[in-house]
Amino acid sequence: MIKPVIGISGSVIVDAGGMFPGYRRSYVNEDYVDSVVQNGGVPFIIPYTDDEEVIRTQMKQVQGLILSGGHDVDPHLYGEELDPKIGEIWPARDHFDMLLLKFAEEMNKPILGVCRGAQIVNVAHGGSLYQDITDRSEKTFKHEQGHTPDLPTHRVHVKEGSFLARTLGKTDFLTNSFHHQLIKKVAPDLNTVAQTEDGVIEGLENESSNILAVQWHPEMLHRNPDVKFMNNLFKFLIQNAN
Repeated sequence: MIKPVIGISGSVIVDAGGMFPGYRRSYVNEDYVDSVVQNGGVPFIIPYTDDEEVIRTQMKQVQGLILSGGHDVDPHLYGEELDPKIGEIWPARDHFDMLLLKFAEEMNKPILGVCRGAQIVNVAHGGSLYQDITDRSEKTFKHEQGHTPDLPTHRVHVKEGSFLARTLGKTDFLTNSFHHQLIKKVAPDLNTVAQTEDGVIEGLENESSNILAVQWHPEMLHRNPDVKFMNNLFKFLIQNAN
């Protein structure tokens, strides 16, 4: 049986010291790789590039796409100037991820957006973000736990009957949380299907059920037996790979 190849959008890390300070390295966190392998796929790290034709060809080599976490999304993409509380942005990576998303959709490949990846999906489709959790007027719980990646710390409620609920097999559970930006306006062609008890949006999907976007980090939870169902998000990609 041929295993499907699942692309994982890569980032760049810059060495702060060592032999080559300032040296740029393409990478993704290993948990993404392990999550794909554990659930029957072949991980393929898609390195950042600004060459559009190369990006299109990269997407042709894979049967599913994970948009990984990382930098804050550039607020200029949804018509805002930078808030003083925004973190590091990298507009070139936004462009890269949005092209990966565009080509994956054109090729009808299943897509999983994780944390920043979920925000990219929303912004690319016409939605917006809170640049920082403090910009939200409602009472908001802690969404940046800052430690222990595989520890679930806040509750998420998933809409009954949604594709996300059917995929996970759960509608009420605890997840981890590592984000200070939040989804604000949901894109017109996406549906809100998961929220925390404070009303923060944690899950989006499209009508075609080939895009799932979650604000938490399921790849960091894939070994935790208490939330074993998180693996179903990666199985979604593998089972629908084309």
